[in-house]
Amino acid sequence: MILKEIEAKSIIVKSNLPEGDFVINPYTGCGHACLYCYARFMKRFTNHSESWGDFIDIKINAPNLIPENTEKFKNKSIVFGSVTDAYQPLEGKYKLTRQILQKLIPLQPNLDIITKSNLVLRDIDLLKQFDNCTVAISASFLDEKVKNKLEPQSIATKKRIDILKQLRKAGIKTVLFVSPIFPEISDWKKLTDSTQDFVNQYWFESLNLYPSIRKEVYKFLKGYNPDLISRYKEIYSSNSHYWDRTEDEIQDYCKQNKLDYRIYFHHKSK
Repeated sequence: MILKEIEAKSIIVKSNLPEGDFVINPYTGCGHACLYCYARFMKRFTNHSESWGDFIDIKINAPNLIPENTEKFKNKSIVFGSVTDAYQPLEGKYKLTRQILQKLIPLQPNLDIITKSNLVLRDIDLLKQFDNCTVAISASFLDEKVKNKLEPQSIATKKRIDILKQLRKAGIKTVLFVSPIFPEISDWKKLTDSTQDFVNQYWFESLNLYPSIRKEVYKFLKGYNPDLISRYKEIYSSNSHYWDRTEDEIQDYCKQNKLDYRIYFHHKSK
C-alpha cells in the first residue's frame, strides 16, 4: 500500500449524486480494494499509476477546511464516502473523519455516511449530536467466499449486519445499501428479509459494468461460474430488460412488506 499525505484545497464539494447537496471524501483511494469499485475513475485526476486498492492519499488538512459560524450547510445534505470509504482501516490511525464530524456538529447539516466498516461505531457519540444523521451500510454478498473475492479487504457481511443493529440501538437512522447487485449472485431479498427489525430504509443499486471494471468482473465470473459470462453479456446488451424486471420485483417486494426504499439503478428509463 502506497500512502501519501497531501494538502487538499477544499473538502466540502458540491455533489453529483442523485441525492445529496455536498460530498466529503477525506481520502483518495480506498483500502477495501473492491474489484467492482466505480471510484477508480479518480485515477484520471490524481495521476496514480498503481492499481486501485494499492494507494491512498490522506488529506491531512481536511478538518481545518471546515468553515466555522456559517448557515450555508444547515439542513443541506452532506454525504461522506462518494468515492472512498471515510471509515476505511486507515481512519483508525488518522481520525480525519472523526475530526471533520466534530467541526460539522455546530453547522448541523443533514448527514449521510456510506461505509462498509465497523469503525463507524467509534463515532456514535458524535453522530448522535446531529439532528438528522443516517448511516448506510453497504452489503451485497451473503456468501463470504464471494465477498472475499470481490471485496478482499472488507469485513464480513455478518459483521456489517451487526453494525446496523448497534447503530439502530443507539438511535441512529440506519440504511442497508444493497450495492452493487450482481446478477444471479447477490441475494437482495434474503439480505432484506434478515434485517427488517433494525433497518429504517433500504437502498438498491445495480452493478454498472463500467469499462474500467468490466475485465475484472469477467475474470471473476470465469473463476466463479463461467456460464455467467454469457448471461452477463445478455443482461448488459442494449435490448435487455433484466434491470427493469428486477426494479419492478424490488418495488413490489418493498411495497408488500411496507418498507421504505430507494432504487438507484443504472439503466434507461422505461
